[in-house]
Amino acid sequence: MTTATATRPLSPLDHERAMREYGQRAEARAYALGNRGPIRVGADGKLLPEILESYWTHGFYVFQGVIGSEEIQELRAEIDEVLSHAPVAPDAKVDVRGRPTLDHGIIKPPYRWAKPLSDPVGGTDRNNGRHPAAMLQPEPAQDSPDWTVELLDGNLYLSDACLRLYGHPGLLTVAASILGDDFVPYNEVTFVKEPGLGPSVAWHQDGTTHWNAPDWDQGAHGFNFMTQLYPSTAGNGVWVLPGSHKHGRADIKRMVAESGSDRIEGAVPMLCDAGDTIVTNRQLVHGSFANSSPDRRITLNEGFFPRRRVLNVTTKRLTGAVETYDQARIDARTRILQIAIDARRQRFPQEKSYVYRPLAGHEDENRWNETTRAAVLKNYNQLDMFI
Repeated sequence: MTTATATRPLSPLDHERAMREYGQRAEARAYALGNRGPIRVGADGKLLPEILESYWTHGFYVFQGVIGSEEIQELRAEIDEVLSHAPVAPDAKVDVRGRPTLDHGIIKPPYRWAKPLSDPVGGTDRNNGRHPAAMLQPEPAQDSPDWTVELLDGNLYLSDACLRLYGHPGLLTVAASILGDDFVPYNEVTFVKEPGLGPSVAWHQDGTTHWNAPDWDQGAHGFNFMTQLYPSTAGNGVWVLPGSHKHGRADIKRMVAESGSDRIEGAVPMLCDAGDTIVTNRQLVHGSFANSSPDRRITLNEGFFPRRRVLNVTTKRLTGAVETYDQARIDARTRILQIAIDARRQRFPQEKSYVYRPLAGHEDENRWNETTRAAVLKNYNQLDMFI
């Protein structure tokens, strides 16, 4: 088996074969965890206790059938439309069709780029150094482009369908069940893993602020929803080390060394179908490999925090900027959630809308329309929060 210390070039085919072997050994373990099923709530309107217990035991849960085929198609179409307008390279002025790239006054560029099948952050000090070990980087095919889009930033402004998903009553019920009714949203991005191109995201834990807090617990850094627009497989999906959210900061470098490669022993892939949503504890050791598989993955990420872990906290963002999240900042960021709830109500009037308790009674101030798109959603990700 090829290891992370190999010096000869690794072909995509060799990498795919190694991943297939690794995946076959891990898939049975993943399904044996039993942490999957539909969103189910009790008489109190919260997730059933057995689902919560499974989430806290393993650090993730696969909610099946969260969105139907019609909504999946809307999401796919809108994400593809956004990708079709990407520049042909990071500094290019035209897209793949030769059209001038669009500039709508967005402060943070929506497209993040990487070299095909590369590891942009592993073993570097980027992202506050939270990716300590590099992943294998297969040689891309000769006809591969020089760059590939690995992430879209600002889902809620880029796509109305993503905004509507953000207001999904079932998912928001899950958020309240795990974090409390006053949960706080913080960031939304789209991970893009094109077949034969998608770069890796080296093993890491997401949290940075509360590891040494005297009241640290297994949920201190919140969670991410990961809604899949295509099936998530061992070859294209995110892998996790179950239960690793419980034990504080992990020595990932040691784990990789002991495993003899970037394929950590004991990890499992988060397997699911299109339309499923995975809830993932941000303290869980997780990562994804270069997508040498023939299967596309598009993941819509939505992150949430416990309010008490954010309010009046001063922290350093991944960019290095130091910020304090006061009540006004939190209020401005949560307003976007209420707008999303209204956008979903307008598109799916047959659903019972979620009531976000911190903004109950303020629904009329936060209706979804072209005015709020321009005044509130444009550049909303400047209000993102990180702990």
